[in-house]
Amino acid sequence: MLLIRSLAFNFVFYVNLIVQMILWTPYYFLSPRHRAWFVPKFWSRTSMWLYDKIAGTKSEITGQENLPEGSFILAPKHQSFWDAIAFFPLLQDPIYILKRELTWIPFFGWYILKMRMIPVDRGSRSKALKAVVAATKQELARNPRQLIIYPEGTRRAPGDEPAYKYGIVEIYAQLGIPVVPVAHVAGLYWPRRKFLRYPGTIKARFLPPIPPGLDKQEFMERLIGETEAACDQLLVEASNAPNPPPMPPTAVKRLSELASDTSA
Repeated sequence: MLLIRSLAFNFVFYVNLIVQMILWTPYYFLSPRHRAWFVPKFWSRTSMWLYDKIAGTKSEITGQENLPEGSFILAPKHQSFWDAIAFFPLLQDPIYILKRELTWIPFFGWYILKMRMIPVDRGSRSKALKAVVAATKQELARNPRQLIIYPEGTRRAPGDEPAYKYGIVEIYAQLGIPVVPVAHVAGLYWPRRKFLRYPGTIKARFLPPIPPGLDKQEFMERLIGETEAACDQLLVEASNAPNPPPMPPTAVKRLSELASDTSA
């Protein structure tokens, strides 16, 4: 049954993406940008609804009271494709940093350019970082926007050792806006590089914002410490659920470490 439901959801998920992208094209490209945001946000919400109804996986996102007004940086854990689509419907005018090559894809790339996302050439990290900061400053000068950055860069398995990159520290220092960490363990239910979709409830939490102006080292320590502590808590909750998802080796190891710390 798990296999059938996973196959069905994956099929319907991409059909939903393609059909909506085509059907909404006239409205999307003829509307002002602030109205056109309805289309990708509607697609995200319908995708989460399909995920619930077909795969049996609910999405529960709490802590929305911690989202500041105006511009800020959203810094989620990156474990799954789920965290790439679940959060932006809750933001007013989000910005993603993405590979330039994605803008070359017909329809999808045009949708990206309409929303003034920030494409970068990842060949040179230093040049890419400067380009991101410059482009983001330009966007924030025009309108209050919310920059979505995955501090670890690539998807990592639940419970894996944290591997935060320095880039977010520099962006935080130069933009001077709050950072909202986001904790979740979506990779347990929508694993990376796998097509299986496990039933249950994905819990994600917007944590209290880290204010601007902190020393770089202090900021990094707070970002890692607060995010990882909340992820640990959610991992324990998921493992204790009535019907827990399969735990990858990284999660099993981390749960063992947490149990040892508790008993010590």
